[in-house]
Amino acid sequence: MKYVDARDGTQLRVKELGEGRPVVLIHGWPLSADSWDPVMIALADSGFRAIAYDRRGFGHSEHAPRGYDYDTFTDDLADVMAAMNATRDVALVGFSMGGGEVARYMSRHGGKGVAQAVLVGSVVPYLLKTDSNPDGVPQSTFDQMAEGMETDYRRFFTGFFQDFYGDGWVRSRVADEEKQWAWNTAMMASRHAVLKAAQAFATTDFRPDLPSFTVPTLVIHGTDDRTVPIDATARVVAQEVPGAELLEYGGEPHGLFATQTERLAEDIIAFLQRTGGEEGGIFDGLDGASRQDRQAIVDEVTAASVATTPANL
Repeated sequence: MKYVDARDGTQLRVKELGEGRPVVLIHGWPLSADSWDPVMIALADSGFRAIAYDRRGFGHSEHAPRGYDYDTFTDDLADVMAAMNATRDVALVGFSMGGGEVARYMSRHGGKGVAQAVLVGSVVPYLLKTDSNPDGVPQSTFDQMAEGMETDYRRFFTGFFQDFYGDGWVRSRVADEEKQWAWNTAMMASRHAVLKAAQAFATTDFRPDLPSFTVPTLVIHGTDDRTVPIDATARVVAQEVPGAELLEYGGEPHGLFATQTERLAEDIIAFLQRTGGEEGGIFDGLDGASRQDRQAIVDEVTAASVATTPANL
């Protein structure tokens, strides 16, 4: 395994695949860089250099005793980019809490070296429900999460991943093995890191970071996301970030990297190629199309994919 030293000495496990323009992928809570594997393969096959790393305290990275706040997380991202020589024409892709690193990097580090940004099921701009954020998640929900982890840590994540992947009464959207992998990965993380990181993504307000998004930005979110509600996050970013492109995956849950793996990879690659000045992608030839027309394409492809996916009864 390859490791990079963060500025405070914490060792961060890094993986890369392919050659070309760098795409740095940041994983969600409480998983690891391995959640990006299928997307990394697709990126490499499309001529990009895919780079992913385990957040401090998660996956194979060091279980640091401190540093579980977004300023430190973002400094870690900057250190990974520097160590991997991903410093020019970079695309940042953040899933779930990983979107927070993207937003904070754009403000705290001035977006240095970044040419494009992608937010997937992201917590940006603000997850907590307040008077100024009425569509957010109530504090009581986060309190229940904390209580569940403190009461029976391992059992909590069994239920958490059912919502994460959008399980219903009859049908599961992913195989049991996918949920088992996610549970196993969560158990690899430092419990201290898991608790502190949950507090960070629940309470950090990224609204002041939004004006720093001055590069082409793609926002992807499932409309049935019960983990990170779309109204408080993706739809707000689409309204507040000039030129941001929102792709809503109709009826999809939070874990899009598993429930819509191919579509997610294709949409990210199409965006990187199109806004990066290269040809290709599902929107090729539609530069003048409206957001509604682009969304219609995504909905059609997503519906076709769902229709051909066998139920996991």
